[in-house]
Amino acid sequence: MENQPEIIQTALSYLAQGWDLAQEWLLSPAAWSQFALLVVAFLAALWVSRKLRDPLTRWLTPAEDNDSIFAKARRFLAQFVPLLFPLLAYAFTDVGENITRSIFGSGAVIAFGNRVILFIAVRILVNEVVQDPLFKAIGKYFLIPIAALYALGLMGFVTAQLDATIVPLGNLSFSLLFLVRFLIIGGVIFWLGRWSNAQSTAMIQKQEDMRPAMRELATKASEIAIFGVAFLLLMNIMGISLTSLAVLGGAIGVGLGFGLQKIASNFISGVILLLEGQATVGDYVELDGGEAGTIVKMTARAAILETFDGRWIVVPNEDFITTRVVNFSDSGSANRYEAPFSVSYETDINKLPEIIEAAVAKLDFVLDDPDGPDCELRGFGDSGIDFAVEFWVNGIDDGKNKFTPKVLFAIWNALKDNDIEIPYPHRVVEIKGSLPSDT
Repeated sequence: MENQPEIIQTALSYLAQGWDLAQEWLLSPAAWSQFALLVVAFLAALWVSRKLRDPLTRWLTPAEDNDSIFAKARRFLAQFVPLLFPLLAYAFTDVGENITRSIFGSGAVIAFGNRVILFIAVRILVNEVVQDPLFKAIGKYFLIPIAALYALGLMGFVTAQLDATIVPLGNLSFSLLFLVRFLIIGGVIFWLGRWSNAQSTAMIQKQEDMRPAMRELATKASEIAIFGVAFLLLMNIMGISLTSLAVLGGAIGVGLGFGLQKIASNFISGVILLLEGQATVGDYVELDGGEAGTIVKMTARAAILETFDGRWIVVPNEDFITTRVVNFSDSGSANRYEAPFSVSYETDINKLPEIIEAAVAKLDFVLDDPDGPDCELRGFGDSGIDFAVEFWVNGIDDGKNKFTPKVLFAIWNALKDNDIEIPYPHRVVEIKGSLPSDT
């Protein structure tokens, strides 16, 4: 046994200690009483949790349309209802441990039971409470094994081994124990940060008194503030001095000056757009490059346009600052369009504007304010007289609304009802010289 590796020797010594402890417990009346108390505590916790789970779930689940602060807090607490059983079991066994220690002066068996309950609680937390895939993976591969080691009493040995294993990284070095702690604490802090960011975003977006651009700016500012505080809190808990990040900050500064200058430019352009409100979510815009669509999302780097056929176009924020942008105003505002048409030269054009304006005005989407339909003479063409009717609508004629096609249908029907001819191209062919004879 002396020739075996140290880790094997340590493991065998722990097994021997465990066997001696098991034999001691099997022959001890105090241990049997503690086992009995553990069974009673488990059964009592199981019975009470089954009785309380459904009423507690109903009480913590508000109506779907209730978005108050208290409703959100209740929904947050409802996620932890599956932990009711291990919490009750832990409380009951803690009472049993106090009783056995007062009678027998020992509570090692119940203390072991408490560690097992903690392991059960961690498994329920990871498998039923946590929904985020990243944090679920952290819990599965880090939290559950740590809880199992703690339950078996091997936490001290494994912690010492991890702390003794140093990972070199250039001029820096850290232990595996530090890495595990960093991942677990960082995961918890940033999970809370994401939840806080989601709640603050929902609250800001409900402020209808604020301009859309200001809502987006407030959302981005709160997101930066929340995760900035989370980062500083993580550094403080892990004992990492911010001055040690100066080299990393210098490298990032050099990167911004060279390879990342476009990203920095787009970020600053996005802040300017949000502050000035020249283009915001809901606006229908057309850029110099031909991109056109409704802004459905603005990020730190780019704006996302949705075309009328459902496609998304990602446009860098810098393009809104450095190029010409046509903004057809906010969603829901009035816009003017025109529908061109022609009539025959045989038409009495003095009566035509009144006929067309009356027909177009009957359409339910055509507005009277700021102006009603206006039929204008535009010119004299080769085949007919050219007219156009101007009309105002509430929204954008982007292919989804199809305002202009409906107006053209109304014009067609009005011309037919009044026997007004719509011309078609005429061509006059002049033949010089005599035609060849058939002789």
